[in-house]
Amino acid sequence: MNADELLLQPAATIAQAVREGRATASALTEASLTRIAASDGAVNAFTDLTAERARASAAALDQRLVAGDEATRALPLLGVPYAVKNLFDVAGLTTLAGSKIERGGPAALADGPLVQRMDAAGAVLVGALNMDEYAYGFTTENSHEGPTRNPHDLTRVAGGSSGGSAAAVAAGQVPITLGSDTNGSIRVPSSLCGVFGLKPTFGRLPRNGSYPFVASLDHLGPFARSAHDLALAYDAMQGHDAHDPGCVARAVEPTAPTLAAGLDGLRIGVLGGWFHDQAGPEARAAVQRVAQALGGLPTVLLPEAARARAAAFVISNSEGATLHLPDLRTRPQDFEPLSRDRFLAGALLPAAWVQQAQRMRRWVALRAAELLAEVDVLIAPATPLVAPAIGTEWIEINGQRLPARPSLGLLAQPISCIGLPVCAAPVWGCHPSLPIGVQIIAAPWREDRVLRVAHALQQQGVFNAPVARLS
Repeated sequence: MNADELLLQPAATIAQAVREGRATASALTEASLTRIAASDGAVNAFTDLTAERARASAAALDQRLVAGDEATRALPLLGVPYAVKNLFDVAGLTTLAGSKIERGGPAALADGPLVQRMDAAGAVLVGALNMDEYAYGFTTENSHEGPTRNPHDLTRVAGGSSGGSAAAVAAGQVPITLGSDTNGSIRVPSSLCGVFGLKPTFGRLPRNGSYPFVASLDHLGPFARSAHDLALAYDAMQGHDAHDPGCVARAVEPTAPTLAAGLDGLRIGVLGGWFHDQAGPEARAAVQRVAQALGGLPTVLLPEAARARAAAFVISNSEGATLHLPDLRTRPQDFEPLSRDRFLAGALLPAAWVQQAQRMRRWVALRAAELLAEVDVLIAPATPLVAPAIGTEWIEINGQRLPARPSLGLLAQPISCIGLPVCAAPVWGCHPSLPIGVQIIAAPWREDRVLRVAHALQQQGVFNAPVARLS
């Protein structure tokens, strides 16, 4: 298998090939850069390439392997190309966060912690990826960089705000990417682009070295084409960082070794109520397929999911607006119009509303804890429908006419609000040509459970993340 073919395999397979001398990190880096050059004019996932850095990093790995360095040979992501959403700090690049305003700022002096940890695991950074401005959106229709297009249908959105991260994996440009999830920005593009995405527990991974959106809701996490690769990337990034006050001082708990446990001993339920009523036919079919594969599952309810979503909106509006107030006052014309208007609305929210939203958030978190004492894992749709066309303003869900952009996240936001770990996993066959994802949800710190379920059902063929056939 040559490097071009190997690039389209799982990251675990790539690392093993480099470890055994059947491929080199340099050849895989060149294969990734070549595929990006050939496909990104259509997909528009990348905003920056770090080709010089990538070649130097790959060459250094190859040299250490030739020298017989066993520590290098043991690296879990040895020679695997990866890329990051352009809100991660990358030394030498300006951290854009999808904006025009940050473009004139200085380059980052150092990599963010998660970039450092991916590199330390042997991965090779090849570039930065497109996103919604300041992570405020669900479509990555970025007016500054142009829209990222869904690799499975270039007329459709990739989802957001981490649309470039999902699209790059779906297009086979890299096997792993990093993104962020505040209200669904990993799970929505994972669902629409047909890849796996992991939103860890709130506070699990450090967020310093990334551009914030909503400090009390922001999560960082990986995308991949397999649950095993998600586990490898997540395990590589675990660990406390005292520079992020929101990062919990918790011991590293590897998940890759637990994948083989499969479904044994897990009590699983399907979320009904809001998560059924707000899901379209394809989304319901995806959940039903998962439930059937698991032998039929009971339906359970998360009380006040609609209000949890509303709380997430209020908190996001308020905190996001506060962060950007200086630029809203002095450079309003340089924001995307939709982002600017949402931030301005957030700046006008009464403090009492924000306080009540935080109270609701706490109440729903307590109800979720009670529910997750009865079952170990919850299944729910990730998006209400498959990817809409670029430029879509309105969608219809079960007879309701809803604004398209915010409504893509209506099933993800109630879970974001309470910080639970979630794996988004792709299902095919519920729509003639497009994927749609389900959320696999567990109690805080139980990323092992969501990844076990995702891996087991991928082994059964229920979940699948094929590389898109770009025309």
